[in-house]
Amino acid sequence: MASGLVALLDDIVTLTKAAAASLDDIGAAAGKASVKAAGVVVDDTAVTPRYVDGFTPDRELPIVRKIAIGSIRNKLLIILPVAMILSQFFPQALPYLLIAGGLFLCFEGAEKVWEALGGGHHAEEQTGARGGPEFEKTMVSGAIRTDLILSAEIMVISLSSVESEPFWTRLGVLVVVAVLITALVYGVVAVIVKMDDVGLALAQRESPLVQRFGRSLVIAMPKIMSTLTVVGIAAMLWVGGHILLVNVGEAGFHWPADRLHDVEHWFGHLVHGGFGSVLSWTAGTVLSAVVGLVVGAIIVAVLHVIPRRKKDAAPAH
Repeated sequence: MASGLVALLDDIVTLTKAAAASLDDIGAAAGKASVKAAGVVVDDTAVTPRYVDGFTPDRELPIVRKIAIGSIRNKLLIILPVAMILSQFFPQALPYLLIAGGLFLCFEGAEKVWEALGGGHHAEEQTGARGGPEFEKTMVSGAIRTDLILSAEIMVISLSSVESEPFWTRLGVLVVVAVLITALVYGVVAVIVKMDDVGLALAQRESPLVQRFGRSLVIAMPKIMSTLTVVGIAAMLWVGGHILLVNVGEAGFHWPADRLHDVEHWFGHLVHGGFGSVLSWTAGTVLSAVVGLVVGAIIVAVLHVIPRRKKDAAPAH
């Protein structure tokens, strides 16, 4: 009986070591996957603050919390099952899903540009009820919808870095990435949107230097939020365009991705050293954003501009 107990303990130790090794593998793979998806994480962080612009301070954190909950649901309840099933049985479908997501982001970004130029009525309708419950519901829904696309890109990029791993390792990596990325993005967003309150608190301290810094924060935050709104729209166009260029290539039509690579390569070799890498990244980003704007503008024209002109022209007949 003693020997049986010893054998059982040996089995438990062996299983524990195997589990620990698996956790180490998942942790290492999750770290690798998170780094690979870092570019999209930055875009997600830049896009989100514009959805709390215009609300009273007491509603900012609740709205961020609602978006964060929607984001983790997107990742764990929608994207994760679909990604795992497709990666296991139909991996060739993933690029097409990302192309659809890229088209949506291009449309969202171009639509915001169109509204900013005075072409759309959507912004005017929102402004009329700005800050109200329906407006809040609309903004949260829009944020969660946009997050779905960005989260899908993050999860698929993460999945591509561990595609050779066993099923359960891939699943564990995606769960870890989903939780960590969501906490990181919306933690940073919460800090950004509450910096003006931090400034007010600092402005009431005894130290003149701290007071001056606090007042500077309060003054700067509206400009920072406006800038982030612009950056968020630009990020939609950049990420959407980049998703299209890369995944059209993954789907078999390599010309757009090859031209993107050629542009990045050419700018990268203009200057030696680190500045060449900056030039390469900037050129690729600008080209992706231009592609995103052009493609998005075409979709906006099909869905909004052309139907609106037909509607306006109808009474004349």
